[in-house]
Amino acid sequence: MSLQGAKIDLDRLKKLLDGVNQFGLSAVTGGYNRQGYSDEDMACRAWFENVMRADGLTVSRDGAANLFGRFGPEDGPAILIGSHLDTVADGGAYDGSLGVCVALECVRSLQNQGFAPEMAIEVVATAEEEGRFGGMLGSQAIAGGVNRSWIEQATDADGIRLVDALKAQGLTSEGILASVRSPHELAAFLELHIEQGPVLEAEGIPIGVAEHVSGVCYLDMTFTGVANHSGTTPMTHRADAFGGLAELGTFVPEIVGSSGTDQSRITIGHVSLTPNHPHTIPGKANFSVILRDTSEVVMMRLKERIEETAHAIAGKHRLELTSVQRSWLPPVELDKGLAQHLLDVAKQLELPATAMVSGAGHDAQTMQSVCPSALVFIPSRNGISHAPEEYSAWEDIEKGANLLLNSLRKLSSRKGGAIL
Repeated sequence: MSLQGAKIDLDRLKKLLDGVNQFGLSAVTGGYNRQGYSDEDMACRAWFENVMRADGLTVSRDGAANLFGRFGPEDGPAILIGSHLDTVADGGAYDGSLGVCVALECVRSLQNQGFAPEMAIEVVATAEEEGRFGGMLGSQAIAGGVNRSWIEQATDADGIRLVDALKAQGLTSEGILASVRSPHELAAFLELHIEQGPVLEAEGIPIGVAEHVSGVCYLDMTFTGVANHSGTTPMTHRADAFGGLAELGTFVPEIVGSSGTDQSRITIGHVSLTPNHPHTIPGKANFSVILRDTSEVVMMRLKERIEETAHAIAGKHRLELTSVQRSWLPPVELDKGLAQHLLDVAKQLELPATAMVSGAGHDAQTMQSVCPSALVFIPSRNGISHAPEEYSAWEDIEKGANLLLNSLRKLSSRKGGAIL
């Protein structure tokens, strides 16, 4: 079969994605709730594991709950392809799960074509990518990027400890630490993902190939003041925690403008006020600050500026400030050779494609530390993601899936550890 002739089965792919999305659907919002290590997440993993086994793949699950389905030779390095199955709260139907389903559909198509890879292909569904506990735990476990102290202190936004969430699912810290894969086992990692931004749709381009992935710093910050009666406490005598938070929010554009780049992002996304009552001055404001940039130097500068500003505001409003860094994922340059390979295959398939930067974190940036990694984007309607309105057109999905299918045919036709 010619390179141009390899095509996926789109109807089969739709059915597979529908199968994944039977788990965690909210009848109220229409969003999906498969947060990492929740019951819904683990039920979805068990279902997908059985699907891969029924497809004749050699299936395994590591101590972090990452799933692997191997197709091809039992020995030697493998090309990993996939993404994650977990979601944010009330997330969309495509983020992560589409990449996993495309990976399995590519293998199914290769099986149907009678293709026998010289190098094994492993479908991977990583665990806890969305950062419920502050990182991209599944792929970090594969890459050896977590340690015991981080695991034992990690909590989610509701104060649930990672170790307790693991225990509830029959998992342990030791299991996560034992999930490291040797670089000798991994020839490459390929990931298809929705763009989660407006660029491809606006430019009318169906394929993006990421060259760089922004780093992510997660700060957990708290202003602590004095809760008091809203009617009897004069404005000049208040220690209003929300007042401090509100003022900090107004400084975000100035901090990015003076200390960042066009790739800089600062987001205050999760806020908890205590007491959260209409007639009481908030005595505590706990909030997340997420910093992103493609330069680690810029990220450090942004972190310094936001903390300096928060300290100054705390003094002004009679507040105490605590700031804890929950995670730091450095920016990554993805493998140039693999990115060029994908652009070349896209050209052969007559698919318009462009090189670009990823502003969101993905498993590919973690996997790059252990093997050549690549990230393929398809357009997102209106750039919306992490919301029930998230949508990507099936015409674009088909193009991205066919790109990965043809790339896999080519890359897996070689023996040994080198793919390019």
